[in-house]
Amino acid sequence: MRKSFDGLSGLVRSGLGMDPSSGDVYVFLNRRKDRLKLLVWQGDGFALYYKRLEQGTFEYPMRHDKEVLDMLTWSELLLILQGVELCSVRLRKRYKRA
Repeated sequence: MRKSFDGLSGLVRSGLGMDPSSGDVYVFLNRRKDRLKLLVWQGDGFALYYKRLEQGTFEYPMRHDKEVLDMLTWSELLLILQGVELCSVRLRKRYKRA
């Protein structure tokens, strides 16, 4: 968790092969899962948000086949930040455009 703007944007470019200035939010967790950084491009520069938990850990979002998710919805990210286990959440039916 020592990397800042340039280091994290370099990880996004080289490690993920994505453009960090796309406007997507990139989530980074430490090994103990008690610290989280969010990197986002806001049109004129990067913003970096950092959260350290005093107790507990953040959840790695997993698929049903136990593989780590690579894409999250905004709602899922908010639930993770609030400490809600995604496996215990049951989503109600909503309209989705095809």
